[in-house]
Amino acid sequence: MSVLVYAAAVVILIGVYLSWTANRLDRLHTRRDAAWAALDAQLVRRASVSLDLAASRLLDPAASILLDDAAHTARDAVAESRDLAETNLTRVLRDVFEDPKESLALKERPGGAALLVELDSSCRRVQLARHFYNDAVRVTWVLRRQRLVRWVRLAGHAPFPQTFEMDDEEPVGLRAVAAG
Repeated sequence: MSVLVYAAAVVILIGVYLSWTANRLDRLHTRRDAAWAALDAQLVRRASVSLDLAASRLLDPAASILLDDAAHTARDAVAESRDLAETNLTRVLRDVFEDPKESLALKERPGGAALLVELDSSCRRVQLARHFYNDAVRVTWVLRRQRLVRWVRLAGHAPFPQTFEMDDEEPVGLRAVAAG
């Protein structure tokens, strides 16, 4: 009789552990989804501010055209090419705001300060949101790679989460605007 009790206790403990692990995995997937929504919102915000800046006539015409094109491409990109479009927008922003002196001069023009501060803020928020998203993905990876989780298929048929890799280095000129 005692062997049956021990066997039942082991089965119950395994069931509780599997239930707890499945619940944790579900919470991690929810956290990853929320982090993606935040990252997506920040990427859209950065593209929108870039479009506003391109339309503001504060920049020279060539820079405005490049920025407008990159921002439209980033905003309208499909999921498979979004990282490349966002990286391209970052590079265009770095090209446009590579000289801190020019950026500070733009800040002095009417309407320039508000747009540049908002663009700087959105660039920083993209960095943070991407960090939080990639962190959520990595934590999910760790749990999903455990043997028991794979053997029991606790993740079901959910796709394996992917990190969002892009160049998100803030332009030097925007850092100068934020600092001064």
